[in-house]
Amino acid sequence: MRKQLRLSGSGGQGVITAAIILAEAAVMEGKEAVQSQSYGPEARGGASKSEVIIDDGKIFHPHVLVPDLVLAMTQKAADKYYHDLNPKGLLVLDDSLVPETPDFPQVVRIPITKLAIEEVGKPLFANIVALGALVHLTGIVSFDTIKKSVAGRVPPHTVEQNMKALQVGWDAAAKA
Repeated sequence: MRKQLRLSGSGGQGVITAAIILAEAAVMEGKEAVQSQSYGPEARGGASKSEVIIDDGKIFHPHVLVPDLVLAMTQKAADKYYHDLNPKGLLVLDDSLVPETPDFPQVVRIPITKLAIEEVGKPLFANIVALGALVHLTGIVSFDTIKKSVAGRVPPHTVEQNMKALQVGWDAAAKA
C-alpha cells in the first residue's frame, strides 16, 4: 500500500507543516513514512512543496517519483507540480487560488482557502482544511489519528480552531 503524495503551494501556506502532520499520523498507525520538502529562496510567497511517502513496508527511496496525489494551493504550484502525477492519480486544487484547471483526468476542486477564512476565521488554517480533505479523499490514515497528530503539532491555544479546520476540509471533500 505505497502512497506518494505531493503537497504544494507558496511559502507561508503551511504545506510543509501539513505534510509533517500527515507523516506523523501514518507513523502513529504503525506505517512507515518519509517526508521531504523544498522551497524557493523567499520565506513567503515563493514556490513550496513537501512530499510524503507512506507504506506498510520499508521505504528505501525517500523521494516521490510518481505521486499518487498532488495538492496544489496556488496556480503556480498546480502548473509546476502535477506533470509527473500518476495517470490514475488525483489532482486536488484550491478552488480559491487556482482559477485554471490543468488538463488532468481526475481533478477535485475544493475552495480550501475560502473555507478557512469563512468557516474558521483565518487563511492561516487553509493547510489544515486541506489536510482534512486529503484524509477523506485518500483514507490514508483515520480521521481520529489525523486529529491526534494535528493536536500534537499545533500551538495549544489553536487546537480548537484546527479541529474545526480538519472537519471543514473533511466535510468539503465529502461533497466534492
